[in-house]
Amino acid sequence: MPDLLIELFSEEIPARMQARAADDLKSMMTDRMVEAGLTYAHAAAFATPRRLTLAVEGLTDHSPATREERKGPRVDAPEKALEGFLRSTGLSKDQLEARDDKKGQVWFATIEKPGRPAEEIVAEALTQVIEGFPWPKSMRWGEGSLRWVRPLHSILCILTDEEGHRVVPVEVAGYAAGDTTEGHRFLSPGRFRVSSFDDYAAKLKRAHVILDPEERRERIRHEAQNLAFAQGLEVIEDNGLLAEVAGLVEWPVPLMGEIGAEFMELPPEVLQTSMKEHQKFFSVRDRTGKIVRFLTVANIEAPDDGAAILAGNGRVLRARLSDAKFFWENDLAVAKDGMGAWTDKLANVTFHNKLGSQKDRIERIAALAREIAPMVGAGPDAAGRAALIAKADLSSEMVYEFPELQGLMGRYYAEAAGLPADVAAAAEEHYRPLGPSDDVPTAPVSVTVALADKLDTLTGFWAIDEKPTGSKDPFALRRAALGVIRLVTVNGLRLPLQSAVPGGGVSDDLLSFFHDRLKVHLRDRGIRHDVIDAVLAMPGSDDLALVTARAEALAGVLATDDGENLVQGFKRANNLLTQAEAQDGVAYEFGPDEKFAEAAEEKALFKALDEAEAKIGPAMEAEDFGTAMEAMAALRAPIDAFFEAVQINTDNQIVRRNRLNLLHRIRQICLAAADLTRIEG
Repeated sequence: MPDLLIELFSEEIPARMQARAADDLKSMMTDRMVEAGLTYAHAAAFATPRRLTLAVEGLTDHSPATREERKGPRVDAPEKALEGFLRSTGLSKDQLEARDDKKGQVWFATIEKPGRPAEEIVAEALTQVIEGFPWPKSMRWGEGSLRWVRPLHSILCILTDEEGHRVVPVEVAGYAAGDTTEGHRFLSPGRFRVSSFDDYAAKLKRAHVILDPEERRERIRHEAQNLAFAQGLEVIEDNGLLAEVAGLVEWPVPLMGEIGAEFMELPPEVLQTSMKEHQKFFSVRDRTGKIVRFLTVANIEAPDDGAAILAGNGRVLRARLSDAKFFWENDLAVAKDGMGAWTDKLANVTFHNKLGSQKDRIERIAALAREIAPMVGAGPDAAGRAALIAKADLSSEMVYEFPELQGLMGRYYAEAAGLPADVAAAAEEHYRPLGPSDDVPTAPVSVTVALADKLDTLTGFWAIDEKPTGSKDPFALRRAALGVIRLVTVNGLRLPLQSAVPGGGVSDDLLSFFHDRLKVHLRDRGIRHDVIDAVLAMPGSDDLALVTARAEALAGVLATDDGENLVQGFKRANNLLTQAEAQDGVAYEFGPDEKFAEAAEEKALFKALDEAEAKIGPAMEAEDFGTAMEAMAALRAPIDAFFEAVQINTDNQIVRRNRLNLLHRIRQICLAAADLTRIEG
């Protein structure tokens, strides 16, 4: 079985496209080869800035011959039906066979396809892949019609077995495949021949190209850490930047340089963002957390150990940081005079054409924050003040240059304006949580403004009928709803949505949207969907913390044998009672009388129900759902014993009616904590 090696060598492929392109090359080639009848043992794809590579091990050298029998139209069918059948089979009429069938004589076609050599299938598949490659952006160059992300220079395509290697005869847009490639553009110019994947990878490394992106990442990480450690410093980890930089170089050489003392007063986040966004530099900090160096990754081993590279990078960095320093100093001057001027400027920034300007929105958020502050434990004045300045930094020069710093710069500017610490913190924290793994604020003022921000977004877009549809959610409303859920549940807030939002609370439709998000959130925590449905059916379903506490308690009880069996006992009681009420046309909802109890198990159930009710009532009042449901689960044994010992539909109508009323009492008690009719099983 031969091994296949493909390399598509071009000008630089943008780093953000490399991983997807490697995956596409692998899936498109292997899918086409398998469809054509080839099998393989293993396939792996790689990418560097100048090449996409696919290595396939254990490829079959031929596709199998196939024989297919296909039934066609009746012999006396219209001519057009026969013509269509012949086109679909690729045969002529004299190659068909007429056979007897239930409906008379029918044409049958036998289609035989001989096996094809791997070279032929690979050549055909690779031509299709190159000509139809799904680059997000591509270009056409020269006189050919081929589109590629950057000009394609060569195609390497070989099959290797025990007898050696052979070039697969592929030619696409004037590019004929061969068995040669190039190494590093500067460190190893010129082409060289390869005979297998192992030979290819080894010769590339000698030619200063590390083929595997993961190996390049680990080399950057390791050498950067060593450079920093040697000076008692630490590289700030950034896996996204690491992956991007590994896609910019074929032979990574980390170098560490000076930032410049005049920029040390800039906030560390500004330094880090400016270096990352503009220069793709890593930040290096000292033991106090202060950023004191930058780390760049060159694509060449320089004879002067990178001194000239660092000098050039340093000049560019100083120019960038000079801009950042200018923005910072200008913004501080505005902030110290009060941040109201920035908020006023937001009157000219449209939030949504049906919801007004950003300033309009800020005023709504501030009003809502004052309303809900007491429910969160924050002072209304502090919450309102924090909401008014929380988005002011959107008008600042720094956030205009670096939008990802919004909120964080708001905290710096609020501190510079002399505002209280909790108000300044809210400017940064009110955007959180931004996703399911993001930290949730816990400071009352921050939580209040974060809730007001998200609730205003949701109620506003619901009011103008701009709701998520399918996979489309342009205003991130699902994220906002999940943010409200996490803020409420993590902080244990009692914040009924119907009373938290002035003017009628949230609509039924929006509440249903919250419930859908809550179901996803709780299922991710291992709580069954039927358990969630059982607690959502209870009163107070707009209180997300209450629903969560009930769901957790019910899930805990159902995880025990007593809890699971109690549900079966409840369902038996509920079914018998429902059938009797339908049959008799009456509701058995009067209190049963113990004096009509005959069996010892029946009397024991009366006692157990009294004891359970005495515990469940106060526990539910105190919202101690765990205790309430444990007391309910304790009914499992006496209910089971009751059903084993007595017949409900006895001939004695007084006893029958009393037992049906007893079933009603079981139903009432069991439904006090959750709607057990919704529990499956």
